[in-house]
Amino acid sequence: MITLLKKMIATLHFYSSKAWVKLLIFCYGAMFQKIGKNVIFNPVNSIFTYANIQLGNHIFIGGKAWFSGEINIGNYVMFGPGVTILGGDHEYKNLEKPMFFVKDNAGRSSAVHIEDDVWVGANVTILKGVRIKRGAIVAAGSLVNKDVEAFEIVGGVPAKVLTQRFNAEDKQIYLTNIMNWEQQNER
Repeated sequence: MITLLKKMIATLHFYSSKAWVKLLIFCYGAMFQKIGKNVIFNPVNSIFTYANIQLGNHIFIGGKAWFSGEINIGNYVMFGPGVTILGGDHEYKNLEKPMFFVKDNAGRSSAVHIEDDVWVGANVTILKGVRIKRGAIVAAGSLVNKDVEAFEIVGGVPAKVLTQRFNAEDKQIYLTNIMNWEQQNER
């Protein structure tokens, strides 16, 4: 009897927490500058500067994410847990007051752009001004401080090219298939 009761409580907890997270995503999602369909994130343990972030369709953002600054994310993008995107910087040459009190950071920010079908592994840090192009993969634990070209697989601190996701022939097949797939899913 106790085992059955434990199973019932565990099941109830699972479904209620899932429903709770969906409700939170619905409520917090409205604060983004733009949010597409099927965007999954955890607003309870993540930090976002919502008003500056645009999210496409079909995005998964793992827990403990920190997205700050102007950020534009395309479609079909996956982020592992603990990803940090910093689109800004601090003014450190002000002679009149400590850095902590300097609020005017004009010219110190630069948008981060992440194109379609990108996979960003766990605990990656992406710095201001970076563009990660279509189909790229960023290995877990990497520091991305410069652009990542389409279909590159990068990793390390700082991130460097490890290999290509596809050879030239497979890249053409992928591009044809993805265009057909996107057209079918727009309907």
